[in-house]
Amino acid sequence: MTTPQRSLGPWAGTALAAWLCLSAGTASAAPQDERWDMLRDMYFSGRAVEDAGPLLSLEAPTRANDAAIVPIRIATAPESGVQVNAVHLIVDQNPVPLAATFRFAQGGSPQAIETRVRVNAYTNVTAVAETSDGRLLRTTQFVKASGGCSAPALKNAQLTVARMGKMKLNLPDGIVAGRPVTAQLLISHPNYTGMQYDQLNYYFIPAHYVKTINVRYNGASVLSVQSDISLSEDPSVHFSLVPEEQGTLEVTAEDSNGRIFKDSWPIKALPGS
Repeated sequence: MTTPQRSLGPWAGTALAAWLCLSAGTASAAPQDERWDMLRDMYFSGRAVEDAGPLLSLEAPTRANDAAIVPIRIATAPESGVQVNAVHLIVDQNPVPLAATFRFAQGGSPQAIETRVRVNAYTNVTAVAETSDGRLLRTTQFVKASGGCSAPALKNAQLTVARMGKMKLNLPDGIVAGRPVTAQLLISHPNYTGMQYDQLNYYFIPAHYVKTINVRYNGASVLSVQSDISLSEDPSVHFSLVPEEQGTLEVTAEDSNGRIFKDSWPIKALPGS
């Protein structure tokens, strides 16, 4: 299938990114390690990438139920004195492999990130952590799924336009000040990949996706996300938060068309011991 030309974002050079799009349909025939060698040179040129061991874990289904909504969980377990500043999530065989980069403000404590991605072909899913001492740590999980980047949207176009940019924050009950909790942020957005076509006129739908997400709590940064077309429709991100007794969480997101979305929520926690 021929895909429309589009910008592949700030991480890829134009010529190499175009080659990735053209080769994505046949890349599954190449050994996974050869594909990784190319991606390592593309995203981390000149830097050593080590096996993460117990410092980084990645959970993904061996065989996905839906290639357009594949759940991913990444957890860090930093060593004493070593912070994890960022995690790069890569779907090796996707047309745009770098799905997202998550940057943490509270890098010294363990972090857990969950999200959902599109998977275009049987592939390794790779997480690479950047540490405060300059190391790159890698772990992978093989996922059997295909066709996720061209799968049609679940919602109709009118509903998508009406709800675009609306956000929802989910928190557990009975949160306690000073104790880490896991929050879930949901953003209503089609995250079109540029590989889907309109069911009525059979023209390709232009790529249109959430590009950045910034989360702040009481004015301080908690998490920033740079993303591309590999995140699923209606992006979902679980992240770690340490609440105070009174606080406000603010989220600003921008999509590839330059639209900016904002929302905020007051958070009240029980007094800590």
